[in-house]
Amino acid sequence: MTSTSETSVVAPDGAGAPTPPASDPSRGGSRVRLGDRVFKSLSAGSGTVVLIMMAAIAFFLIYRAIDALSANQANFLTFSAWQPDAQAPMFGIAALAFHTLITSIIAMILAVPIAVGIALFISYYAPRRVATTLAYLVDILAAVPSIVYGLWGVFFLAPNMTGLTIWLDKYFGWTYVLAYRPENMPNNRSDLTAGVVLAIMILPIVAALAREVFRQVPRTNVEAAYALGATRWEMIRMSVLPFGRPGIVSASILGLGRALGETMAVAYILSAVYQVDWHITESGGITFASNIALKYGEAGATGTGALIASGMVLFMITLVVNSIAQAILRRGMVKD
Repeated sequence: MTSTSETSVVAPDGAGAPTPPASDPSRGGSRVRLGDRVFKSLSAGSGTVVLIMMAAIAFFLIYRAIDALSANQANFLTFSAWQPDAQAPMFGIAALAFHTLITSIIAMILAVPIAVGIALFISYYAPRRVATTLAYLVDILAAVPSIVYGLWGVFFLAPNMTGLTIWLDKYFGWTYVLAYRPENMPNNRSDLTAGVVLAIMILPIVAALAREVFRQVPRTNVEAAYALGATRWEMIRMSVLPFGRPGIVSASILGLGRALGETMAVAYILSAVYQVDWHITESGGITFASNIALKYGEAGATGTGALIASGMVLFMITLVVNSIAQAILRRGMVKD
């Protein structure tokens, strides 16, 4: 009597592997792939639109500035005076570039360390209620109009900067930059005052972005540092700051862009003086943005072209600064 039994047959390699199911539109397979394609197309299109807009802005600036630059009888890069509508047009950006960079550098030196410190305090030191209130107050600074900062700088900050100016001259006058000459008693409408106002204006931007970056630090990194016996500052130095370095650089560059392009606050504080003066505690000069705001209403055809040419230079400076920041970030990531 023979018994029947089931015989197991071993299939060749791969023969028994399950075949992936064909995409079933009723189950949403093709719909998902279509959504991915649409999202990819929209993302690529958005990036392309940004590039086209930047190219269009650059083309417009160059096209409108060519006639004025052709009529200019001075060196556009090294000449300081601004007389584009004279019978013999002569204008240059030396003073504009100098005071724009000086005020922005002062703002960055003052604002970035304070903003990073505020972000660290809110994220890792302050109690929850204090942190929430402080974050709200810092964010409010970003909502204040620039013209209010300018008025505050002229009528409150400048009159109260005399003591600081004299103290800086007394102890740091040997640096030449912080000295003032006896014939030029400080009226405090200077690059230093403008830099302080700009620092207050960009501080909430840098602080808010740095705070958000610090919140993204993996909790495991923080707990691992504490487990190794690190103090709170050592934990921040080993875990938080290395992780947040790209974000801090990005936030700083964004704040620098705001400082470079600020108009009304600087226009109220600085005088329309077209000269390069390294004494930052004396009467300051004029920046790209404030010069455009002050001169546009009275500019003729050549003067308008000259202002557009100065705007083109500011546009190029912004691009260079952002390129340098990207290079720093890439270099830091490679090292890490």
